[in-house]
Amino acid sequence: MLSAENRQIRLARRPVGEIGPEDWEHVTEPAAAPGEGRFAGRTRYLSLDPAMRGWLDDRPSYLPPVGIGEVMRAGSVVEVTESNHPGFAIGDLVAGLFGVQEHVVSDGKGAVRIDPALASPSTFLGALGSPGMTAYFGLLDVGALKEGETVVVSGAAGAVGSMVGQIAKAKGCRVVGIAGGAEKCAVLTDELGFDAAVDYRAGNVRKALRTLVPDGIDVYFDNVGGEILDAALACLAMRARVVVCGAISQYNATDVQGPSNYLSLLVRRARMEGFVVFDYAPRYKEAARELGGWIAEGRIKVLEHVVRGTVDDFPQTLQMLFRGENTGKLVLELV
Repeated sequence: MLSAENRQIRLARRPVGEIGPEDWEHVTEPAAAPGEGRFAGRTRYLSLDPAMRGWLDDRPSYLPPVGIGEVMRAGSVVEVTESNHPGFAIGDLVAGLFGVQEHVVSDGKGAVRIDPALASPSTFLGALGSPGMTAYFGLLDVGALKEGETVVVSGAAGAVGSMVGQIAKAKGCRVVGIAGGAEKCAVLTDELGFDAAVDYRAGNVRKALRTLVPDGIDVYFDNVGGEILDAALACLAMRARVVVCGAISQYNATDVQGPSNYLSLLVRRARMEGFVVFDYAPRYKEAARELGGWIAEGRIKVLEHVVRGTVDDFPQTLQMLFRGENTGKLVLELV
């Protein structure tokens, strides 16, 4: 029996608008021991993702909402500390949806052993995890990307956006990223190889896009929604594809802003399609092989923003996403 205490973050109430400290409950309970066919682990890294905001709302979605009083849902990497499971040994590093807590017990369903010799453990929450899979399948399958096309991605300095741009470059495309602030834009062009970047805080996004992509956008990968989506819709090329991945600008809004330029889809004979990465789970290994190869070759750089802290730091760290304070994949490393 484990003698450690398990610190957890649970949902205390459903937030209205922005998430506040009062929406969370900080709980301590004894860490559980694994029964037959289970393993126990200590959390090493917690993933923080924009989708978490949607998981807190009690409305139909691709996953059930986190229940009041439940441990907050989150991807994490844990180190196995005790095992009665034939597939997991003490010392193994395992990725899965284990929640925001220091100690976990799992039957292994949905859990994947990771090899730290291939990449840093936190990379399996980012470039080789759900964000990487999201970028890969969203761009290549939903976006039907072709060599030589022009790609524009919003939220380009985030976990998904930074991967979208680099995958597009690896596939021989021209890439323009939209991000907030000169520093983030410099990262895109100077470190990640984007052809150009637009600072949405600096001026008119539509005007900047018309200058940078005079022949129009072939694939627009949207992580932001709102006014930036509208600007991109006004700049589409014929037969363009708009990939709806997220809308972080709208997640805290009580009245969601829809696109006013949607008739551009008609005029440009374009297609706008949403997707959920979990639908591609049977093909994750395929994506991981190609992404891992590009990372090993240096064609894709892993962009991470790692915060060191405790489980209790989760709520304030999550807020960084919605304030635009992270560059790359946001991870909380437990110390």
